[in-house]
Amino acid sequence: MNTSLAISAPTAKSVILGRVLSGVLVAFLVFDAVIKLVPLQVVTETILALGYSADQNLARLLGVLTLLCTVLYVIPRTSILGAILLTGYLGGAMATHLRAGSPLFSHLFFGFYLGVIAWGGLWLRDSRLRSLIPFKN
Repeated sequence: MNTSLAISAPTAKSVILGRVLSGVLVAFLVFDAVIKLVPLQVVTETILALGYSADQNLARLLGVLTLLCTVLYVIPRTSILGAILLTGYLGGAMATHLRAGSPLFSHLFFGFYLGVIAWGGLWLRDSRLRSLIPFKN
């Protein structure tokens, strides 16, 4: 008896949905990175409210890290590495919001939502990830 799981290739519809989800995520992350690179006053105020120094270099570093992870996520050969790094980055954001006592569903879980979108979009469009994380029918 063959106990191996048959990995199905993504359908055209799942690839399109995966690209849309990933595109929305990438658009948000690029926006987030750019406002940190400038950095806008709202970024400096938010960093200060979260318990960090209002150092503009810290904001810029976070912007660069966001862009780096996002670029790795966008490149097909490194997309899984990008998703892993984004997961770590978003986990750090969640830990920061937990420590700061931010609202649960709008702030703390926002990183979780983005992570689900990142991995979901990637799983829908990438057969390599489907082979790593197979779902039974």
